[in-house]
Amino acid sequence: MKRIVLACSAGMSTSLLVTKMEEEATSRGLDTKIWAVAQDKAPEAMKEADVLLIGPQMRFMKRKFQEIADQENIPLDVIDAMSYGRIDGKAVLDHALKLIEG
Repeated sequence: MKRIVLACSAGMSTSLLVTKMEEEATSRGLDTKIWAVAQDKAPEAMKEADVLLIGPQMRFMKRKFQEIADQENIPLDVIDAMSYGRIDGKAVLDHALKLIEG
């Protein structure tokens, strides 16, 4: 199972993106757990995740989260603003899977 967590300011703006990503994963027959959390919950959520994606509006938090991600040994990146704005579940899922697979 691939566990993907998305972090945003309040954990709500990514909920539609999570839905689109789940739909794409289901259509591919992938076993995934995808969820969104508010920025203050991200450090705890990383303990259960294979990858952390940060909403583009939180790009400034990357350095802080990177330290924690390094300790948890998981990859992290900022979601592409274009994919985020288009709510492109396929593109964001592809990016997450690429990060997980190295």
